Amino acid sequence: MEMTLCFPLLLLICSLSTAQHQTESDNEIIPRGKQAESQGREATNVSDRQQTCTQDIHAVLREMSALLAEQRVEMRHLQRENEAQAAKLRELEMQKTEVDKLKQQLQAQAAELITVKARSNVTEHQVEALMRDGEVKQVAFSASLLASGSGDVGPFNTHTPLVFRYVLTNIGNAYNPNTGFFIAPVRGAYHFEFYIGAGGHASHGSGAMLVKNGGHTFLAYEHQPSHFAKSSNGATLLLEVGDVVFLRLWVNTRIYDDGNHHSTFSGHLLFTM
Repeated sequence: MEMTLCFPLLLLICSLSTAQHQTESDNEIIPRGKQAESQGREATNVSDRQQTCTQDIHAVLREMSALLAEQRVEMRHLQRENEAQAAKLRELEMQKTEVDKLKQQLQAQAAELITVKARSNVTEHQVEALMRDGEVKQVAFSASLLASGSGDVGPFNTHTPLVFRYVLTNIGNAYNPNTGFFIAPVRGAYHFEFYIGAGGHASHGSGAMLVKNGGHTFLAYEHQPSHFAKSSNGATLLLEVGDVVFLRLWVNTRIYDDGNHHSTFSGHLLFTM
């Protein structure tokens, strides 16, 4: 931009200098005898100034050409940088999409990790103690969802473990009301039953899945737009020492409980094996 302004400015200075000198010459009173000599010198000076201005103009043009060449190089460099940044932006957008997918997968796996942690908490010492206690023949529990009050649990955007906190019966202490897990103390056949209650809703049903060591077994589910409804199910499972059984709330469903204990989870040992 500076070089672009220099060229017109230089032409203006040269023109003004010539005009000024011409004016001064016109204003001088020169005898006729010397007028020819003065005019000759003046013509020589004008020619010298014009030659100097022409040389300056050429110098300015060379500098402008060099500047334009540098600007073209800089523009190509900036264009390459913009293309590289655009490619990085597309890559980041793809990575964000992948991260969102991984987050959804992690949410689905979080409940599975709870089961793994529960099983890992059964230490070798506890397992050995349970194996030594082969006389354990009486195991039974029954619990409802809420310890007190009333209300809904859910809905959630992923399957979620349920914790039945109001314990009515817990013979053998195999059920944990803090985690909602039943951990088999002996190898044998166990029978489990569960009842799920909830008020009708246009968008959300009620449902729960019986889970053994992270794997789904039997589902109880119902959905109606109004009124209160219940669903139930049960299963007999062969469990090894340390196997974990619990209930998992089905995705996008609700479960209700109050002092009447509508939603319950029960189980007992049928016989050892």
